[in-house]
Amino acid sequence: MTEIRKGKGRVQLLLVAAVFIGPLALAAWLYFAGQDMTPGSRTNSGALLEPIVNLGDLLPESPLLASGDGRWVLLYANEGACDEACAYSLYTLRQSRLMLGKEMDRLLRVFLHGDTAPDTVLLAEEHAGLITLQDSDLKDLLENKKPANLDTGGYYLVDPLGNLVLYFHPDIDPGAMVEDIKHLLEYSRIG
Repeated sequence: MTEIRKGKGRVQLLLVAAVFIGPLALAAWLYFAGQDMTPGSRTNSGALLEPIVNLGDLLPESPLLASGDGRWVLLYANEGACDEACAYSLYTLRQSRLMLGKEMDRLLRVFLHGDTAPDTVLLAEEHAGLITLQDSDLKDLLENKKPANLDTGGYYLVDPLGNLVLYFHPDIDPGAMVEDIKHLLEYSRIG
């Protein structure tokens, strides 16, 4: 009978010790295994465009500013004719907005095209609500603001105040782009 009590006592002592030592051991493992779980440790998929410039200050006549309507703008820039890659990017633009769920009304989609006008039938059938515009001054500004080592074209995020905030690579995974946008929308009190 005393043997059974001693066995139960040891088990209870081990359980109490595990409650105190377990979290400490887990924290040590995460620290030494290189697992950074701090809130500031998340990585962004988009490239922050620094210094942040205000499009209203640099391009007060840009049609983008009139289109913005106080909302966030996700802009896709394409210089040439809208080929298969461009059509896929427009699809990504549309799906990214839809992936925002209840927040999607806070984001406008804009297609900045070059000299070749986009196929209006395609836009009407598959991309309702997409704003298309041609603005060579805006195109030049975007090209100069994006990091030089990144590809031409791609997606740009403009905040409701007209600040050029992020650049996303043309081949980005839409889910990664949406996570960045959701994060900004979550903490933004504007737009």
